[in-house]
Amino acid sequence: MKPIPDKAEVALEYPDKVYIGTFERSARFDAHLDETGISLTLHRTGDSETRRSVHMHFHYALFADILRDLARTVSAMPLENGAHREAVRNAARALCLSLDRPATSVRKAGRASKAGDISELTPEEEVLLLHVLE
Repeated sequence: MKPIPDKAEVALEYPDKVYIGTFERSARFDAHLDETGISLTLHRTGDSETRRSVHMHFHYALFADILRDLARTVSAMPLENGAHREAVRNAARALCLSLDRPATSVRKAGRASKAGDISELTPEEEVLLLHVLE
């Protein structure tokens, strides 16, 4: 898990109650792809009163639709918000570049490596990844 670089807010609404959680810089997150989709976990540590955890899993078709909807609504992000626009652009570019790579690649030693192995990134992909992690 990695530290959350900014803030996330989660609201879970039921007919008779609402649960709201905030995850800030002291919280941690994990995001990864698995066989069926995208997994995202937000985790806030602490005592039983402050400890929170949210686990979400989106199948690939739904996640693709979410990305398309984000693309259609990007005009809502003000042009003056350059830092956030650049961060999202760099993250989307890194995802796109990663998806263009084969699922496995062969190392010089002849062993197959897993997709997402950062030792296999090109210098350009490493720079994009560092920008995303900032």
